[in-house]
Amino acid sequence: MAKKTVASLQTSSKRLTKAIKMVKSPKSGAYTFVESVMPPEMVNEWLAKK
Repeated sequence: MAKKTVASLQTSSKRLTKAIKMVKSPKSGAYTFVESVMPPEMVNEWLAKK
């Protein structure tokens, strides 16, 4: 399961997007959230990774 955030961050002249992914822990079965700030072009690729 993955969730895309709508927020986009403006830093000087670079455009960055913050993406949040829900990851299920194999040990406990609980879900955790992994956050990352990256260029908008890389969001879909990052979300597709497991």
